[in-house]
Order: sequence, then structure tokens, then C-alpha cells
Amino acid sequence: MRRVSFLVLAFAAAAALCSFDVEAAPQSPTASAPITCDPAAINPDSYRLTTEAQALNATRPPEPWWEPYGIWKAPREIGNPNEGAITLAERAKQLDDSNLLAHAQLAREYLVRGIDARKAEDAWSRVLDGGGAVVWTATLYEVDPRSVFLVVFDRTSLRILRLGALANELDTHFGVPDLPRPEQIDFWRALGGCLSANAVPEAEIPWSDVVGIRTNNWTLRFDLARKVGVKSDRGRSRNDDSLEIMLHGQAGPALFQERVRQTLVKFVDPAGRIELPKLHRSWGG
Repeated sequence: MRRVSFLVLAFAAAAALCSFDVEAAPQSPTASAPITCDPAAINPDSYRLTTEAQALNATRPPEPWWEPYGIWKAPREIGNPNEGAITLAERAKQLDDSNLLAHAQLAREYLVRGIDARKAEDAWSRVLDGGGAVVWTATLYEVDPRSVFLVVFDRTSLRILRLGALANELDTHFGVPDLPRPEQIDFWRALGGCLSANAVPEAEIPWSDVVGIRTNNWTLRFDLARKVGVKSDRGRSRNDDSLEIMLHGQAGPALFQERVRQTLVKFVDPAGRIELPKLHRSWGG
């Protein structure tokens, strides 16, 4: 089944804890080869692994979807969706190091699984220095607990997009949207850090307007200098000077949120302007 709730729980089972060095990470001093979102400029097999194959890995249809890609011989080798996503992205990167989607997928998945800080930082640096973004699906409970959003982190801003802005004909299960089908390519490209120019965000918040980032077991809370409005696909809306975001990938613990927070500020706040209150462990931590 292609349910976001399944995706969150499956990711949680595989996540590992790690701590990150909090030194600022400025833009890479050495130039890397250019990376791109242009399908025409990416090795076709590499591109297919970061779009079609990633979609099938996340949605896990009952048929043997993995066979055409020549990476696994049996489903037991794939592991959970996190492990599968990393294998696919690493193979795509090996085939074509210019594939921005591969680097962006690794930047996200290395944090979710707690891969060592240097590998995660290198992936984030490559994506952000190349003008790309690292993207998560997320729930904004204070806006609408039954809607899914995309949260986009790039060098200049935090963006919030409705799932419906990137995918048509959303299926739902008990009122919660399923992940889009593999053919809804704009969504899967966006989740790989390559957003369509037609994808208009509900909110775009420059990092200069973020005054603090708080962590707890389940969410990151961004405290803002001014109020922003966010509307869900179901028409629910909220206008406030903070955003409480649950990134999909690991339902707790607090150290996952801390990994994300530390990595973010390395790249978007090297001067240390954003306040980082002590990690707060809520119930269940």
C-alpha cells in the first residue's frame, strides 16, 4: 500500500542514532562538477533509478517491481524503504555523478538513517552548492493532520508546498492521502530536490526570518519573525508566527530532529544567528 503512515513507520524501524558536529559548514571551497535536474543531461539509467525506481520502492506494489533495475535478486535484499532508497540513490550517483536527484535523496536519507555526519554533510553541500534543495514529505498537525505537505530546504529559504500542488488525482485511505503513483513524475522529481517552476509554495520563508528552531521527539518547530499563512489540500488553514513540522522518515526519537536541526544551521546559518533552544524530550522519548 502507498500510505504515508506506512512509509513513516517503515522508516522508523530502520533509523539509527548519531550525533553531528555543530561547526558551521560554509560553501565548499573546492569546485565540484556541476549537477543538474535536466533529464536530457542525465544518464537515462541513473535518472530512472531516482524517479521511477524510487517511486516503486516507496509505494511497494505487490508485483516484483525491483527486477528491471538489476540491483536486487530477491525482495529480502531490498530492506525497508529507507535502505532501498539509499541503495538506489547510491547506484544512480555511481552511474552519473551529475544527477542532482541522487545527491538530494542521499542528503535526506543519510540523516533519516543516521549515516555518519561526513557523508551526510558532503551530500548536503553538493546539493545546496549546486542550487538544489533537500525535500521531505511532512505533516503540519497545527494546519491539518490529515494532509501531506512537502518541506523544501535550500540555501536561501524554507518552503512549504501542498501535496496537491505537485500531484493530481490523489488517492486517500481513511482520509489521509497516499503517496502519488510513479507516473506522477513532478512529485517524485520534487522529492528528489528538482521542483517544477509551476510548483507554487504555500509559504516561502527566507532564513533571515527564522529566529529559532526547537526540537522535540516528533517535530521541528520554526519560530518566525512574522506570521505566515499555510493552507492544506482539504482547505484547512493557519496563520501564525511559528511552524510545527513532523518530517516523515522517523517517528521520533528526538535525536533525529536534532540531526536535521544541526545540519540545517550548518548550511543556512553559519553566523549562528538562529536560536537553538536545548533539545526537549517529550513523552515517549
